[in-house]
Amino acid sequence: MPDYLPHTDEDITAMLEFLGLASLDELFAAVPAALRLTRDLALEAGLPEPDVLARARARGRANRAAELICFAGAGAYDHEVPPVVRQLASRSEFVTAYTPYQPEVAQGGLQAIFEFQTMVSRLFGLPIANASLYDGASALVEAVNLAVGATGRHRVLVSAGVHPNWRAVLATFAAGTGHQLVEVPLVEGRSDWSAAGPEEAGAVVVGYPNYLGCLEDLGAARAAADARGALLAVTADPVAAGILKSPGEWGADVAVGEGQPFGTPLGFGGPYLGLFACTSAHVRRLPGRLVGETVDADGKLAYVTTLRAREQDIRRERATSNVCTNQTLIALTAAIHLGWLGTAGLADVATRCARGAQHCRRGLLALDGVQPLTGTTPTVREFALGLPVPAAVVQARLADEGFLAGVALDQLVGEDGDGSVGAEEAPNALLVSVTERRNRTEIDRFVAAFDKALR
Repeated sequence: MPDYLPHTDEDITAMLEFLGLASLDELFAAVPAALRLTRDLALEAGLPEPDVLARARARGRANRAAELICFAGAGAYDHEVPPVVRQLASRSEFVTAYTPYQPEVAQGGLQAIFEFQTMVSRLFGLPIANASLYDGASALVEAVNLAVGATGRHRVLVSAGVHPNWRAVLATFAAGTGHQLVEVPLVEGRSDWSAAGPEEAGAVVVGYPNYLGCLEDLGAARAAADARGALLAVTADPVAAGILKSPGEWGADVAVGEGQPFGTPLGFGGPYLGLFACTSAHVRRLPGRLVGETVDADGKLAYVTTLRAREQDIRRERATSNVCTNQTLIALTAAIHLGWLGTAGLADVATRCARGAQHCRRGLLALDGVQPLTGTTPTVREFALGLPVPAAVVQARLADEGFLAGVALDQLVGEDGDGSVGAEEAPNALLVSVTERRNRTEIDRFVAAFDKALR
């Protein structure tokens, strides 16, 4: 393959003549000599393309994690990405599209975002969804900002079952906004709202399921919010939504989630996709972009960005959010994936995840010394275990057997633990996830390897 220096000798000569210079040394004369490279770059000669590809594949094979069968989750999941999703989402008109400020030339992109919003609205059972946010954690921040703005109360009750990383992001923003975050502990995997005190609050935040995989009682969370005059914000798993009653049906005011499972493979932490939906009463506090359906001057169906006047680029300091954009390409990919699955397909994926997780959990709990960390509370596609040895030891041993075992909880909550897991439990606690990609044979091999790792 040739090098990527774009300028030929003829190009350089022509540019120097246009500038009235005799050499490149004259062009860079203003750069101090001490900062100039006085030798050629130590680059190897170019190779034929097959040789370059062979070298790249060899380096890829050295990345052992890429070859491991994944039982890790904790917010980023190894779901199947159908070829049709990759093919359609990589079309040039989608990949190169920019912000649709001019609807007359962006109807395709606007319609795609509108369809995405419709799907998120149906997933969460709430009437209004935005065009997406950066990721689930930033969506949670915006949900709390909406609730505090709507109620005028800065006290926020946050379940310890909300993902620790999301809570950390929320705490970072709260340091600037002045929100008072009150952590609500878990008892056997569910939020204990009685521990929060009776004082008024602006928001009650709960996971559904929570990050330990446990099904929270959203009826209890709704009651806790009502008793304190707060809005209910739910961090919902969009895959589990295929088989669970929606947050909107439980009375949630806001629902947020991470859209990575829909079309976005695992990839070093991002970019991901924040899902956000709310009730109609709070549409003017909705963060980010919103696409609406209308008709044009000829009466034909058309799509436009709507309620733009609430955004920061227009309202400045009076805006309810500093987000004026969205993750269009990743949102479009999620819409393609959801459209491909359909309602029945999503239910099938969620059911396969849940059944695989229960089969795996039963197998692991049958091993000596393995205990459920959340008691008898039902779980969906993820579950936490207490082990007789440090989780990091099991992870290392299972990696040698070809498995990414899960996520050690002390990596998420720290060695001192938090309201979701205590300091004495954290080092020996492991969070295991099962997606529809894991078949029975892989799960049974994983359980057998787990037994060997423990012994």
